[in-house]
Amino acid sequence: MNQVTIGLIGLAVMGENLALNIAEKGFRIAVGNRTADKVDRFFNERAGQLADRIVPCRTFEELAKSLEAPRRIILMIKAGAPVDQLIEQLAPLLSKGDILIDAGNSLFTDTERRLGEMAARGLRFIGMGVSGGEEGARHGPSLMPGGDPEAVGLLLPVLEKIAAQVDDGPCASYIGRGGSGHYVKMVHNGIEYGDMQLICEAYDLLKSIAGLSCDELSGVFGEWNRGELSSFLIEITAAIFKKRDPDTGKPLVEVILDKAGQKGTGKWTSQNALDVGASIPTITAAVEARILSSLKEERAAAAKLLAGPSRPFNGDRKAFIGRVRDALYLSKICSYAQGMALLSRASGEYKYGLNLSELARIWKGGCIIRARLLDRIAKAYRTNPGLKNLLLDPEFKAQLESKQEAWREVVAAAVQHGIAVPAMADSLGYFDSYRRERLPANLLQAQRDFFGAHTYERTDKPGVFHTEWS
Repeated sequence: MNQVTIGLIGLAVMGENLALNIAEKGFRIAVGNRTADKVDRFFNERAGQLADRIVPCRTFEELAKSLEAPRRIILMIKAGAPVDQLIEQLAPLLSKGDILIDAGNSLFTDTERRLGEMAARGLRFIGMGVSGGEEGARHGPSLMPGGDPEAVGLLLPVLEKIAAQVDDGPCASYIGRGGSGHYVKMVHNGIEYGDMQLICEAYDLLKSIAGLSCDELSGVFGEWNRGELSSFLIEITAAIFKKRDPDTGKPLVEVILDKAGQKGTGKWTSQNALDVGASIPTITAAVEARILSSLKEERAAAAKLLAGPSRPFNGDRKAFIGRVRDALYLSKICSYAQGMALLSRASGEYKYGLNLSELARIWKGGCIIRARLLDRIAKAYRTNPGLKNLLLDPEFKAQLESKQEAWREVVAAAVQHGIAVPAMADSLGYFDSYRRERLPANLLQAQRDFFGAHTYERTDKPGVFHTEWS
């Protein structure tokens, strides 16, 4: 009987590190790649003391033959057409009931399609979100597998061992049916976009208004990481400000071009939110901020032509730092609230059956958005599984009410000094819109009825009405 537990194809950075993680946790793993020389290089250069648990396979046929039944093969390759191409190569080598696991950043609708195509061949398919980057893959990521529950059940003994471990268990759990694993990873990345943009805005406020140096910023973010803002992203931000450029001696962050990249998951999140009718303004503002940043040449030209306010900062720096901290924290709550509300909406729309408390729990370790805040989010949905919005949780409600003046003062200061804070301002706008019983959409409905006879409802009696306005 073959004794190799699992296979992995795709030996780029994430694949290599995940393979080493699996081997280190005691499982035998067969590894393959579309180019065989990469398999040899990985085995010779990185296997080391784990060599007895790693089986290098120069062909996919060799890999398929080495695995115990039912075969379980993780695909760690670029999303899109390469996944379909690899499936076409592998499918003839597999038997009924074998399982392919797409662990890349695939679009969830592609995963839904592949599930159907694989089922027609008698094969099983899992779409699995993986978060944590290179370090997480090697030492413990957050894992989000979705699809057939029986197939995921056959994979979980491995996943639970290799995942990040937190106080209440491994950061791996069955997500739900269909493409839910990749859907949840997509929204995770959308929340990540919002979180990163909010941190960047806090940095800009402290640097451009209060004049903090990088050394001072490192100290501030380091202090914030010991409190309620504690998170992986705050931690690495403090470290980034410490790093010096060996060529210039300047803080490295100051010589990095302000032109952000993106791989598409944030954009997908915003697009899907429109499809299902969920409001995620903080996340969408973060996507748009990256797009605006990419217009570096246009912005450089515009900076010479368009003037903004010139206003010195005459306030108390320490007090301002405290207000920015509070504004960042409340904006972060709104970003998570939007992401969780989107997940809730999509769970009903796509019949995924998502457990929001469990999602927050498995994000507590390994993943990029891991944060102290997630403990409270998991508790909120565990206490009230039917919670409509995170802003309504008693603990978060109390914080929003007690700290909102600082939030408003910071956004106002940004406007007065001409500092763009799109994510922070849209977080506040989301809060103010959600907390108001009546919005000016009554006028909007009147306008729609005026020019297009779209009708409207009334506050004082049921029914649908139209008015001849002119």
